[in-house]
Amino acid sequence: MPTSEPGHVPGRRAARFPVVDPATGETFDEAPDQRPDELDDVVARAHRAWRRWRADPAARTTALHAAADAVEAAGDGLARLLTREQGKPLAESYAEISRTAARLRYFAELAPRTRRIADGRPVHSEVRWRPLGPVAAIVPWNFPIQLAAAKFAPALAAGNTVVLKPSPFTPLATRLLGSVLARALPEDVLSVVTGHEPLGARLVSHPGIRHVTFTGSVPTGRAVARAAAGSLARVTLELGGNDAAVLLDDVEVDRIADRLFWAAFRNCGQVCMAVKRVYVPTRLHAEVVEALAQRAKTVAVGPGLDPDTRLGPLNNAPHLARVEQVTQRALADGARAAAGGHRLDGAGYFFAPTILTDVPPDSPVVTEEQFGPVLPVLPYRSLDEAVDAANGTGFGLGGSVWGTDLDRAEAVADRLECGTAWINHHAELSLAQPFAGVKDSGVGVAGGPWGLYGNLRPFVVHRPQEERR
Repeated sequence: MPTSEPGHVPGRRAARFPVVDPATGETFDEAPDQRPDELDDVVARAHRAWRRWRADPAARTTALHAAADAVEAAGDGLARLLTREQGKPLAESYAEISRTAARLRYFAELAPRTRRIADGRPVHSEVRWRPLGPVAAIVPWNFPIQLAAAKFAPALAAGNTVVLKPSPFTPLATRLLGSVLARALPEDVLSVVTGHEPLGARLVSHPGIRHVTFTGSVPTGRAVARAAAGSLARVTLELGGNDAAVLLDDVEVDRIADRLFWAAFRNCGQVCMAVKRVYVPTRLHAEVVEALAQRAKTVAVGPGLDPDTRLGPLNNAPHLARVEQVTQRALADGARAAAGGHRLDGAGYFFAPTILTDVPPDSPVVTEEQFGPVLPVLPYRSLDEAVDAANGTGFGLGGSVWGTDLDRAEAVADRLECGTAWINHHAELSLAQPFAGVKDSGVGVAGGPWGLYGNLRPFVVHRPQEERR
């Protein structure tokens, strides 16, 4: 770890806050609780580093490849610390670290393309691309390393510098990642700051920040947009989803049940683009409920460091309370738990994998993003009814259609109001594809070349053609 925190004043004892292991509910370490006024120095140093970093694309490519190598070399320590503070099974933490290295390599090889404008005038016009400046990246607790990389890899590749703030629930692996990347990147190109509010609010409103990229809840996203507007910083907001899976009447339940279950329950359901509602033809409803309930009842739930665990705990106590509340509300309104429906006894933030049936369609577990191991399965009588219900929330991140006739499934998928639609699978992304939502699910685009250009601004140069002498 660095010997001093960004912005720390020598001689002043830095405040710290506890970090809890969600598998036990007990504190296992601490992280610096940095003050908002420390950000002035952090951002100033990021701006000075930007002047050097933006000037040499070849050096950036070399540094980002070295950064990927450093992440892979530190993979064991990063993965174990990530599981300790986030709760997910260790295999999923390793996958998160691997994807972080892959993302660094992907963006290291991307470069913006200069474009000549041919419009019939006797002028040579070119569109070139310039970086924006220091970027503020605000990252949630469900995929702290992977989502951090999704923000800093394109920003750095574009020639910007980054100030990265993780959630107070998962600061440690991100701090370790910052130390690992410091071995490959020039000083102050990437800074990690940790702490409670109003640290994040001050960061996104800081006049030295030129781009704010945030992943989190819709209310917080709106607050981020308002704060960034004061300095007219660009904003990219990924604000979660309430993805629907629509099963068609020709679906083969036994063939898709495993994929559908894990599309909903990976990372204990704490995935923005997880399946959070399932719509099933009435005649198949009981079969689908039984197939999913059987898997929910038998999946291995436990601490993420246990090699037999497939589902870990929820990340934090407030979120456990919310998942319990939304589930109990559904049950009180007449829903039935075909599996689960309750907290698990013992230490830690564990909730039984839950399949709900007979759920009122206006229940919050259907209309809101429950973000946990709880899945309502709702019957439909007509396909139009199912599509209307799938599109009937304020979210629009992803959706999927499941069936045997792929052309028909694609036609239905085309009717979904979302940024990404899958057929017979869900929540699988390529590094090369855009990722964006509609409605309340976000503003701007991440991923692929679109993510790179989201961190650049056009710069147009006009010059006359050579004049005849």
